[in-house]
Amino acid sequence: MAKKKYLVRSQVWLYPGESAAWHFANVDKKQSVELKEKYTKQKRGFGSIPVAVVLGKTSWKTSIFPDKRSGTYLLPLKAHVRRAEGIGAGDSITFTLTVLAP
Repeated sequence: MAKKKYLVRSQVWLYPGESAAWHFANVDKKQSVELKEKYTKQKRGFGSIPVAVVLGKTSWKTSIFPDKRSGTYLLPLKAHVRRAEGIGAGDSITFTLTVLAP
């Protein structure tokens, strides 16, 4: 299966909780449905899908995770990525996802 790139526009949000240190961006619902249908066999723990991400000048490998509440996949944004790109909760971002082979 050829690797497909997904261009995603989203808003950064902070996980609600006492320590609230985790920042996420949701993958578009339509794209999330396609990812779930196409890459079910590549899912790992917690239903995650391994991906390569490019956000601005920063690229890294991680996993996206399904969120039952929103019906989308969530992209975790680590502190080093947020610092490198100067982003925080409430910012609108655009990034590219490429699903990695298992």
